[in-house]
Amino acid sequence: MFRFVFRLLRYIWSFVDGTRRIVTNLILLAIIVAVIVAIAHPGPPVPEGGAALLVRPTGTLVEQASFDSSLNFLSGEQQKETVLPDLLEAIHAARNDARIKLLVLETDGMDASGLAKFSELRAAIANFKTSGKPVLARGERFSQGQYYLASVADEVHLAPDGLVLLQGLARFTTYFRGALDKLGIKVHLFRAGEYKSFAEPFTRNDMSEEDREASRTLLTGLWNRIREEISAARKQTTAQLDLYVLNYLDMHKATKGNRAAVAQAAGLIDHISTRDQWRARVKERLGGQNAENEKGFRHINANAYLTAVRRARTENPNKIAVLVAQGAIVDGDQPPGAVGGDSFARLIREARENKQVKALVIRIDSPGGSAWASEVIRRELELTRQAGKPVVASMSSLAASGGYWIAAGTEEIFADPFTLTGSIGVFGMFPEFSEPLGTLGLSVDGVATAPQAAALDPRRPLDPVTAEVLQLDVEHTYRRFLELVAGARKMEPDAVAKVAKGRVWSGWEAVDLGLVDYVGGLDAALVSAASRAKLKNYTVTWPTQNVPFMRLLLRQLFSTNDNETLATAVSSPVSDIVRRMTADFRSLALWNDPRHIYTHCLCEIP
Repeated sequence: MFRFVFRLLRYIWSFVDGTRRIVTNLILLAIIVAVIVAIAHPGPPVPEGGAALLVRPTGTLVEQASFDSSLNFLSGEQQKETVLPDLLEAIHAARNDARIKLLVLETDGMDASGLAKFSELRAAIANFKTSGKPVLARGERFSQGQYYLASVADEVHLAPDGLVLLQGLARFTTYFRGALDKLGIKVHLFRAGEYKSFAEPFTRNDMSEEDREASRTLLTGLWNRIREEISAARKQTTAQLDLYVLNYLDMHKATKGNRAAVAQAAGLIDHISTRDQWRARVKERLGGQNAENEKGFRHINANAYLTAVRRARTENPNKIAVLVAQGAIVDGDQPPGAVGGDSFARLIREARENKQVKALVIRIDSPGGSAWASEVIRRELELTRQAGKPVVASMSSLAASGGYWIAAGTEEIFADPFTLTGSIGVFGMFPEFSEPLGTLGLSVDGVATAPQAAALDPRRPLDPVTAEVLQLDVEHTYRRFLELVAGARKMEPDAVAKVAKGRVWSGWEAVDLGLVDYVGGLDAALVSAASRAKLKNYTVTWPTQNVPFMRLLLRQLFSTNDNETLATAVSSPVSDIVRRMTADFRSLALWNDPRHIYTHCLCEIP
């Protein structure tokens, strides 16, 4: 009987293993075929007679496709991310391309993204307009970020049942202290910088006065800039725009609930149009009838256009490498979507040792993280400069805390006006679970050869000596941070200390304070890097970390994207709260600094 059961289990295992091999091989074959087809297929040409460049971003604007996004081609899912530098490159090329007659912007597929990303894309579209070519934009409905982007267009269209949502900026945080107290969990905080607020949700029930003051000042400055830019684009005063934002109910009553009419009366849109009327209007602006497709208009989407543009370029041996530092900074190796101290340092080292790479641009979109990993990366940038290769920083939405620590390793820093940067401060955080374990009747006991042998065991009360050591370590790291910034920015340490303390600044404020050199986007940083390397002609490359194929495959086979997709599809206030809280705790799982010392910023603005 035992032999029969053993033989049966062996047959079952052989069947499962054989099936796994077949499925894996089929997927691998499909990928190989897809890659070959992609390489061999030249992509759609720009339609004859001129066409519109169709800019239709989907999902979140990012600096680099994340680990999960790179797998979407396997399942055929819609892209949840749009790579911002690709859009910028396509729009820049289209500006001087006689075949592109106008730019069409459709914003409905866009999700919330950092203000600086919207700002940089908006600036690229404004630059496109200087060629004399028109820009037309439409939304079924406009969120605040979508409308800020669309407002730069020559014509803004809205669906008859649509709306323009302008509501100002806010920052509200969920505080967990009460819940942690009920569970008996203690969180020990060690901090340098009174404005360093990242750990406050775990140690307080409300916003500290320092965080409230800094957040109010920051948001007011950002919102004023948004108001000014929208008003200027729509040729109205900020006071007129304020009427729409502050007296929305009265305007809503005046039109009996017709939100599209409210937006038009406020001068925020030019036309209320259905989808067919929109297509007809674009076709009219293109000039003449579209014989190829009577239902649409001649166009080429931004991705296809960029593919065609890149294929037509001649490869140049002189290269500028753009390395993207996107996401939390974590010790060790990390895939795209996070900044691994070791893996990112390796990318820098490879670029430094590549004779064709003449300069580096570090594109930073990070709230920070591990102080240890940040220093590993900064040192590699310093070594690159010592090797004679220029290194320039380009800040995206976030370059704060550890993100700014990295930037201190470069010789010139560019930031968007809406970049959130600075947050020069340090903290350590240690959770203690001794009380909830005792409540469950669990006890911890043992022996050690020295007082500190088990000092950081979360099952035991934190030793006072260890707590004092951690605070001293945090203060030492803070002083080191100040010294690095002072040396990099050629500032007096006292001057750095005044603008540090963990406080967050906007890009234009950071320029005034000496933390950033110039307001400008990625293109400005590339021009500066080329000038420093004395290059007139060059090719931009985007080195990325190589992720093993089997890791990609296993991630795709065992991913939980279906659950995430369901949670996203069923959008409600409850699901939004759950997603935010889950994201907060998920980010903590990445923290692996060997000294438990972090320079991280809680400064994202929804």
